[in-house]
Amino acid sequence: MTDRVVVFLDWQNVYKGAREAFCGYGAPHWQGQVHPLALGQLIAADSPYDRQLHQVRVYRGQPDATRDPSGYAANARQVAAWRQSPMVDVTMRTLRYPYGWPNSHQAGEKPQEKGIDVALAIDFVSMAVAGDFEVGVLMSTDTDLKPALEAVARLTPTQGVRAEVASWSSPVGHSRRLSISSRRLYCHWLGKDTYDQIVDTTNYS
Repeated sequence: MTDRVVVFLDWQNVYKGAREAFCGYGAPHWQGQVHPLALGQLIAADSPYDRQLHQVRVYRGQPDATRDPSGYAANARQVAAWRQSPMVDVTMRTLRYPYGWPNSHQAGEKPQEKGIDVALAIDFVSMAVAGDFEVGVLMSTDTDLKPALEAVARLTPTQGVRAEVASWSSPVGHSRRLSISSRRLYCHWLGKDTYDQIVDTTNYS
């Protein structure tokens, strides 16, 4: 039987990781962007087993339309491009802004994502329990997501659900990945050749 693969992308983490691994200092902001569906397809194909991509789920912050109208519009254009495929599901939560943003906030303060990791973790575990996939691949280096990986890994002996991770593999320096102590998780290492196949150079601004 063909295993259904669902890929979970912590978008800001995926984007920043690609910039760190493959883009030079000061690169234009669109460098590091990838097409989520193409990324999911490559991850699903990276296996000797009979697998088929079932869904790509993207989790990301959303600029506030009143505080950052240009950022909100750029975000909307990018998400609309992703949603052209019914296989891509996007979950967004409005960014939290520093007090006084954008005119009187403290130097160095920036808008922050809040609740994205929780939303991803809940979906990762609840979909595994519900039997919505046989293989769930989580792409992030956020260690707050480890409990979700541990929870799904505990289902493997009884429900046959597999938890796997994916990470960028930098041609120079150290490459990070998520791991847990209770089980050895397979990691889909994605190098520069993979990035070049799925890069999205669109300027959505």
